[in-house]
Amino acid sequence: MSEKIFVCYPRCTTCKKAEKWLADNGVAVKVRDIKEDNPTEQELRSWREKSGLPLKRFFNTSGQKYREMELKDKLPAMSEDEQYALLATDGMLVKRPILLGDGKVLVGFKEKEWQEVLD
Repeated sequence: MSEKIFVCYPRCTTCKKAEKWLADNGVAVKVRDIKEDNPTEQELRSWREKSGLPLKRFFNTSGQKYREMELKDKLPAMSEDEQYALLATDGMLVKRPILLGDGKVLVGFKEKEWQEVLD
């Protein structure tokens, strides 16, 4: 991976763990605060396509906002376009961290997966 962007929420413990792992492995990243710089609908569509993951994986299902909005019950009835539009409204709804670079997108921190992609 060349220029890498680390999309995170600075107060998230998983993001802190991922950022430390990146530093320990000599991976330089440009940090983007997901709360201050929310991903756009277009970015989310691009990231999903590159990741090959189902759209549901981009939702922060353990987040407070997700629970407050009762999205577990609402998402199945929503169209894909509605889901993208909703994700683009608030970075706290988006699963993090996200690592972007070289046409690859990693969502959520799984050390083994990140290691394989970065090697």
